[in-house]
Amino acid sequence: MDKKIKVGVIGCGDISTVYINVSRIFSNIEIFACADIKMEAAKLKADEYDLKLMTVDELLYNRQIEIILNLTTPLAHAEVNRKALLAGKHVYCEKPLAVEKNDGKKIIALSKEKGLLVGCAPDTFMGGGHQTCRKLIDDGEIGRPIAGTAFMMLHGHESWHPNPGFYYLKGGGPMFDMGPYYLTALINMLGPVKLVSGMCSTAFNERVATSKERYGERLPVETPTHVTGILEFHNGAIITIVTSFDVWYHSNHCIEIHGTLGSLKVPDPNYFNGPVKICKAGNKNWEDVALTHGYTDNMRSIGLADMARAVQQNTINRCNSSMAYHVLEVMHAILESSGSKKHIEIQSTCEQPDILPLNLQHGLLY
Repeated sequence: MDKKIKVGVIGCGDISTVYINVSRIFSNIEIFACADIKMEAAKLKADEYDLKLMTVDELLYNRQIEIILNLTTPLAHAEVNRKALLAGKHVYCEKPLAVEKNDGKKIIALSKEKGLLVGCAPDTFMGGGHQTCRKLIDDGEIGRPIAGTAFMMLHGHESWHPNPGFYYLKGGGPMFDMGPYYLTALINMLGPVKLVSGMCSTAFNERVATSKERYGERLPVETPTHVTGILEFHNGAIITIVTSFDVWYHSNHCIEIHGTLGSLKVPDPNYFNGPVKICKAGNKNWEDVALTHGYTDNMRSIGLADMARAVQQNTINRCNSSMAYHVLEVMHAILESSGSKKHIEIQSTCEQPDILPLNLQHGLLY
């Protein structure tokens, strides 16, 4: 069995429950301690999962902990990532890597200076559904990818979310909320983005919460709520992506990739499973594809476990900082293009993450 790398969690909100539960599947990580600026939240999590309760500073400088799992709110990601690196820890954070590009660059520079790894969600592309799509494309089943679409459209969070206000402030909006899932899935299949054009709009200057916890609260809108981007990838594929909090209903599929020999229906990138469907040239009907890879349940922590593998093997993690920064730059570029009415050339790049091996034993990544 692999030596377990001890992990400390900073940020004990709802998402931490999933990470802690799933982490127990993997043989190389142990979530050891937790902290939060709200000590009562950390104590509840520590008691529930038999974790060491620590302050943030105690956790950062605990010698047993090698990886910090940063589950704070997006506006705090950059600062917590920076503190973890300065404390000599590898750090894995929820998406996005940072809200501002300059903060993302500083995190990457500091990690290189310290010789430490940075990882960043989403890791859903490591699930069986998306790994199957990656294999189909790599194997040439749809030929050369030339076009595609990606849609994430709903009517916002104010009717159901217990704290919806953030989604309409800077750092929120449909692109920064869900764009990382869609863009990471596309990069996994197609590689990095070369050029971006975008158009954005805002349907309402204010939203009114109707969720039980915030009923009647007025929510200012400070970010575009309907975002359309056209992405040219280095491999030549051109993809249209639409993320929106202004759409009541739609019938568009999450992601489709169209190639010279056929088309591929890609599953929702917010999840790890299928279905995967293909339609080859000359056919008129979609056919189901049996998944080639496992890890199809809610596997949030698989990216964390893969980073621990990379630490142990002195290699690169799949959910790495280069890809996370590339996603961050693309999101900003779509908004910047809308404002400037110009195409934006993407300055960063990244490698496609390695596809997972076939027939993995559950709980292992190699």
